[in-house]
Amino acid sequence: MPSPLPALRTIRLAPAAERHLPEMVAIFNDIVAHTDAVYTETPDTAERRALWCAQRHAQGYPVLVALGPGGAVLGFASFGDFRAAWPGFRHSVEHSVHLRADARGQGLGGALLAALEEEARALGKHAMLASIDAANHRSIRMHERLGFARVALMPQVACKAGRWLDLVMMQKLLGEGPPPP
Repeated sequence: MPSPLPALRTIRLAPAAERHLPEMVAIFNDIVAHTDAVYTETPDTAERRALWCAQRHAQGYPVLVALGPGGAVLGFASFGDFRAAWPGFRHSVEHSVHLRADARGQGLGGALLAALEEEARALGKHAMLASIDAANHRSIRMHERLGFARVALMPQVACKAGRWLDLVMMQKLLGEGPPPP
């Protein structure tokens, strides 16, 4: 059972800054090593995470961190273009939320995702997508509570640690968005 976090009201969401990178990398690498939430076996580096943040910012997209007492990074979240090579998808974004192991299951992921939704709406995005490992029931339940619907199950589309993994796609329509040209 994770140790309880301070009440959500004491946790601050803020734009990620360079000083947050080491903790973001540590969170991501723990997820890579101990879960199937991300489909890679390659640990992240501060340089790659800085480039990822810079690319998101260059697109006008948020990278948010959840800060606990003393400014400790408890999690981070962002979104990026869905199928960026195809202009027809320009109104859709795919998000990711990554939490420190002791911060899971306490409402923090939902708070980060709700903040991302506000950002996506402000940018005129129409659809928000999530790609979730089918065995990540906690994430699937969180998305369902926030109004996401399962739109696809893709069996055995990924392999990690010599095992086939199934992917659940979830979607939430954010509103009318801009009309097509």
